Amino acid sequence: MPIKTTVITGATSGIGKATAMALAAQDHAVYLLVRNVIKDEAVKQEIITQTGNKHVCIIQCDLADLQSVRDAVAELSQKLMAINILINNAGAGFSERQVSRDGFEMTFAINHLGHFLLTTGLMPLLERGQARIINVSSEGHKLGKPNFDDLQSAQNYSSFKAYGMAKLFNIYFARSLAQKFGDKGILAFSLHPGAVNSSFADKLKGFDKTLMKLARPFMITTQQGAETSIYLATAPRLDKFNGCYFKKKKVAKTAVIAQDAAAQEKLWLISEKLISKSVI
Repeated sequence: MPIKTTVITGATSGIGKATAMALAAQDHAVYLLVRNVIKDEAVKQEIITQTGNKHVCIIQCDLADLQSVRDAVAELSQKLMAINILINNAGAGFSERQVSRDGFEMTFAINHLGHFLLTTGLMPLLERGQARIINVSSEGHKLGKPNFDDLQSAQNYSSFKAYGMAKLFNIYFARSLAQKFGDKGILAFSLHPGAVNSSFADKLKGFDKTLMKLARPFMITTQQGAETSIYLATAPRLDKFNGCYFKKKKVAKTAVIAQDAAAQEKLWLISEKLISKSVI
C-alpha cells in the first residue's frame, strides 16, 4: 500500500515529472493534475513502468480555467479521504500578455490564482492528511513588486515583471498557509528549484526566448531541479521551518518585500474575492 498520497500540478514534464517519478519510486500514490488527460496518459504509464508503482492517476485540471480547477477539487474529494502532500509545481511565463478564460492575466492565473483555488478547495483533505503544501517559486521573486492596483498587468506588461510578481505571490501564499493552518497540522513551504533546463520557456518569444537559449548551457538538469521539492515532501522534522523559503534543500533568504505581512494578507483577501467572482 502507498505510504503517502501526493497531488502535483505540472507533472508531465520538467521538474514536476522528475518529482512525481521520484515520489512514485518511494511508494507514494501520485495524482498528476494535467490539462490533457488523453495526451498525458503516456506520462502516467512511463512513471508506472519505471517505478513499478501502479498507484499513479491522472486528473484533468487546467489551472488557467477556474471551473476546471473546481472540477478537479470535486473529483479528488470523491476519490480520496486525505492528501499528505500537495506540490503546486506548475508555472508559466508569457512574452506577450494573454488572458485566461476567466479574464485574468495568464501568468497570474496559472502561477497563483489557480493554485490558490486548488489549495483552499482541497483544504479539508489536506487537514485530514496533516499535509505539506509545497509552492515552487523562484529567485525571480526578487524582480517582483506587488501592484494591487494592476494585478492583471493591463498597463505596461512585462513578462519578467509579471513572472516575478507571480513568484513573489507563491512565497506570500506559503507563508499565509503556514500562519492560517499551521495549528491544524499543515506545513507550507516555498522554494527555488534552481535555473533548470526544461520546457518552461517554450511559450516565450523574441528576446525573452533568446535569453533563455543563451542561458541553457549553464542550467541544471530537471532531476537536480526537483531535489528541493522531493526533500520538502519527504524529509522528517520540518515543523520549525513552517512557512520558510528553501533553496538547495536549505532555508534561504528572500527579498525583503517577500516578508511584507500586509501585502501577504492583502493578496489572500483579493484572491478570495477573485475566485468567488469567477463562479459561473
